[in-house]
Amino acid sequence: MLNDEIMAPAFADGTAPPTDVLIVEDDPIIAIDFEDRLLGFGVTSVRTVGSVAQALEAISKRPPDFALLDVELIREKSFAIAERLTALKIPFVFVTGYGAETRIPSQFGARPRLQKPCSSEALEAALQIRRF
Repeated sequence: MLNDEIMAPAFADGTAPPTDVLIVEDDPIIAIDFEDRLLGFGVTSVRTVGSVAQALEAISKRPPDFALLDVELIREKSFAIAERLTALKIPFVFVTGYGAETRIPSQFGARPRLQKPCSSEALEAALQIRRF
C-alpha cells in the first residue's frame, strides 16, 4: 500500500459489510457459526441474543446495521423484533430451519429468508440486502 489507509473488506459487488449485526438465535451452536462467518466477512461487531425481550432491549440500547432473525425461538416467534426493525428502517433477514412451512405474517411475506443450514455464499448475499 502506498499510504497508511486501511482498506475495509468489501463484498464482490464492492459494497462494505454492515458494521454491527444482531443475531437473534436460540441455538448457541448456530449462533456461534453465524458469528464466526460474519466476522470472517468483515463485520466488526456481532451481538447475539436468544429471545424477543433480549433483542428488543439490544435494539433500544444500540440499533444494529443489520439483523438475522430466527423465526422460531423457544416458545415465541421473532415477529415483534421484525416490526421494530421495520419501524427503524433496519434491514434484516429471517432465518428458519422449517423452510416453506414456516408461516410468516403477510406484512413480512416479501422479506428475504435463509434456510438453515445456509451456505456462506447465501449468508454473504443476505448481508448485501440494504432494503428494509
